[in-house]
Amino acid sequence: MNKQDSKYRWIVFASVLLSYFLIVSQRTAPGLISDQLMKEFSVSASMIGLFASIQFFAYSGLQIPIGILSDRFGPNFFLIGGTLMNGLGTLLYSLAPDAHVLLIARMMAGVGDAAIWINLVLILSQWFRAQEFVGLLGMAGITGSLGFLFATVPFSVWISSAGWRPPFMTTGIILIVCSLVLYVVLEKKPKQMNFLSPDKKEHKREKTLSILRRVFFSRQAWSTFFCHFGVVGTYVGFIGSWAVPYGMHVYGMTRSHASQLIMIGLVGAIVGSILTSWISKRIDTVKRPYLIIYILVVLSWTMFLVMDGKPPFVMLVILFFIIGYGNGASMLTFVVVRQSFPITEVGVISGLANTGGFTSAILLPVIFGKVLDHYHASAAITGYHYGFIIPVVFSLFGLLGVLLINEEQIAKKPNKQLSS
Repeated sequence: MNKQDSKYRWIVFASVLLSYFLIVSQRTAPGLISDQLMKEFSVSASMIGLFASIQFFAYSGLQIPIGILSDRFGPNFFLIGGTLMNGLGTLLYSLAPDAHVLLIARMMAGVGDAAIWINLVLILSQWFRAQEFVGLLGMAGITGSLGFLFATVPFSVWISSAGWRPPFMTTGIILIVCSLVLYVVLEKKPKQMNFLSPDKKEHKREKTLSILRRVFFSRQAWSTFFCHFGVVGTYVGFIGSWAVPYGMHVYGMTRSHASQLIMIGLVGAIVGSILTSWISKRIDTVKRPYLIIYILVVLSWTMFLVMDGKPPFVMLVILFFIIGYGNGASMLTFVVVRQSFPITEVGVISGLANTGGFTSAILLPVIFGKVLDHYHASAAITGYHYGFIIPVVFSLFGLLGVLLINEEQIAKKPNKQLSS
């Protein structure tokens, strides 16, 4: 039986998305306990920023190599191994006796996380037809937003009631179990059931260096890098490290109430991934809606500066929603990738785009933390006020990326590439 004709493919879909949901939640869940870690381990705000950034550093640095290796050797091994590594890192994080172990644990989680998205995309392309693939990719994006959502109020309430270690320990154990489930679902069962891969045309394999050379001199490729740098990195970097402390220190919120700010952004991300894709299809363009969204995101970050770091609460809610919406709309980056480049380059370009987003997510928490440390003797709002210069500058780089998108190149590549 062909993989793409089987009902079993929905079991693959569900198991892969469950793992993705849990892994995404662990990108930002540590941000809920930044102040607790500072007290328990006697570390500075800069060190907390390093904890947040080290995971994204590992993720960012491995995106392009993972894309190349997965294309050549298949995605199953890397998805299973990545889930296992993320689970072990999360489990170690919950048991950490000192700051050094925390750092190692977040690095392990980042290495595991690096293998997830690209291989998720490749696995779905193997098990589903072209007409199903685009919609399922959108569902995967929504699943990621729900993973972030789980790491807000639900995870915060869990931490408040049980302490910070048990929630991370439980999640780590579940992820380890998920890696075993993925092995059965992706490797063992398909071999027993004799599933056949969909027919593919044989392509002469081009040298990796030739592909990389062409990619790195492509304006379109770098536009996707900067698009993700500006909208994904600023959002993930901020909510993963300083959003909850910001609500607690500047607005006097409880941890649970501050985590609701993140939840508002995540609702915006879910709406953004659905609505923006629909709008883009309706008007048959990617660049125009993306440009409008980016302008709104830049203006939103700028409002934090204009309002001295403390906008009125109603405006704060609106700003978090818009910034989250922009993150959800970032799925358009991958529309540009998949409609602008041949299938043999999609993995590498996707890795480059993700590298942009998570390079920003590496830099923002650390720089933001250094700004807070610099103004630690002043009122808390002073440090946050000047810290917001960072996402404003980063999002301007993203706006440049959108302006660099060449829609004529998108028009030249048909959607049928997605079937490969």
